[in-house]
Amino acid sequence: MKRHLPALLIGLGLSTAAVSPAAAYPVDCAILLCLAGGWPASAECAHARAVFIRRITPWPIEPPLQIWNCPMRARFRQEERSIERVFDIAVRVEPVPLVSIPETPLTLQRVQDRADVDISDPAFDFVRSIRVFEITYQQRRNQHGDCNSWSSVYMGAYGSQGDYSRRRSSVSAVPTASDLAVPADCRSYWHRSVFVEWRNYEGSYGHEEVHY
Repeated sequence: MKRHLPALLIGLGLSTAAVSPAAAYPVDCAILLCLAGGWPASAECAHARAVFIRRITPWPIEPPLQIWNCPMRARFRQEERSIERVFDIAVRVEPVPLVSIPETPLTLQRVQDRADVDISDPAFDFVRSIRVFEITYQQRRNQHGDCNSWSSVYMGAYGSQGDYSRRRSSVSAVPTASDLAVPADCRSYWHRSVFVEWRNYEGSYGHEEVHY
């Protein structure tokens, strides 16, 4: 993917040299490609990242990447890998309307809340690297000197086909990059945020936290 990425971004209009309106392509396709490329500097990637973060800004909290809204059912040679199907869409001269994407016997049908092609290839591990933590923690010492604490942590993650699920987690599972810092001395403390982390295609780490 590394050697294809510059052409892929340019083909989708994600370059500073040739900027197209953000509405000219499904925003989740832009999120997918910009995330893979480490959010390169462009108007389109800035818009894609803003949508990515806005979705985890309460309330409601949504999956930051909704890959099921990115049409990947483009024509491709039988020997092409899944990631190259994304390239096929990205390098088209004209944007591909969702309703006009051709069906082929080599692709899967669109499935609710998952990618419409097989993305289990390790090339798409950057999608599965995304984790969303909904964090609430509070502690205080009561009038009897006892330390009382309460926490609620949920983690959202992506499955092998880009399906998103949310489950209960714990304070200990919150990444150290989060601003959550539970005091050891039980002084009054309150923290409430949504934290999202990811790795791009090359494995570089990124994160963002929204406090509320």
